[in-house]
Amino acid sequence: MDYLEFKIKCLEDFREILIAELAEIGFDSFLETEDGIDAYAPESEFDREAFDQLIDSYKEAAKINLTEGKMPKVNWNEEWEKNYDPIAVDDLVYVRASFHESQPGFRHEIVINPKMSFGTGHHATTFQMLRHQGELDHEGKRVLDVGSGTGILAIMAHLLGAREVEAFDIDDWCVDNGNENFDLNGLITRMGLGTIRQVNPQGPFDIVLANINKNVLLDEMKIYAGLLVSKGYLLLSGFYTQDVEDLVKAATSLGLKLIKSSDKDNWAALILQKD
Repeated sequence: MDYLEFKIKCLEDFREILIAELAEIGFDSFLETEDGIDAYAPESEFDREAFDQLIDSYKEAAKINLTEGKMPKVNWNEEWEKNYDPIAVDDLVYVRASFHESQPGFRHEIVINPKMSFGTGHHATTFQMLRHQGELDHEGKRVLDVGSGTGILAIMAHLLGAREVEAFDIDDWCVDNGNENFDLNGLITRMGLGTIRQVNPQGPFDIVLANINKNVLLDEMKIYAGLLVSKGYLLLSGFYTQDVEDLVKAATSLGLKLIKSSDKDNWAALILQKD
C-alpha cells in the first residue's frame, strides 16, 4: 500500500494540535521535525476534502507551509529509530525505545517501540496522564486502560504496582504493537480488540484511564463511572483546555467530582473521583 506524505512546516505550538487533528481524519503515522511534522496517510483511505478543510482552518494561525508527495510502504520502526528521542516525566519515569540506553535517576522506566507518535509520552495528553498516574496509589489496584494505543499507560499502572491491568483498543494494529510493548515491559496481560461496549470489561475497577477524544469520552463517560468502585479514580485526557467545562459537567452528573486538572500545550487532563 502506498502512502501519501505531507511535509508540514508550522509554528511549534501547533505541532501536537495538528497531529491530533490529522489522526482524526485517517492519518496513522507522524514524525516531528525541526520545522514541523511529517504526516502519512494510506492513499486508499485519504479524505482530500477533510484534509483541505483542516489545513485551511489552521493555515493562517499556524503559518502552515505544505509539501505533498507519495512514498511506498514505510518501515516505520526504522524511521522512528532515526527521529525518536526518549522523554522524561519529572523523576517518575523515563520513556525510551529499545535502541536507547537506560538512564539513572528515575523511579521507573518504560520501553516503547512505537509505530506512530501517539502513546510514546511525547504528546501532551500522554505526558499528563503519566504524571497524574504517578500521583495516585496503584498498589494492589485493578486498573482499566481504555483506548490503550501503544499500551504505555497500562505499563505505567503495572510499574506502579497494580494487581491487575486490563487494556484494549479499537485498532488491531495498535493491539499488536501494544502487546509487543507489554512483552518488553514484563506484562503478561494481553490487549483486547474493540470498543468498550464490545470488550465489555467486568468491573469494578479502582482506576480507569481514558486518553481518547472529547466525543468518545462524553459518549462513554457513563460506562466509566459504572465500572468504578466507590472512591475510585477516573483519569481523562485527549481534549483541549476549552473542553474541560463540558467534560466536568458530564462527569459531575454521574457522581464524579473533579480532584485535579492540568494543561500542557492547550491539551487538558483531569483526575476525577467517584462518590
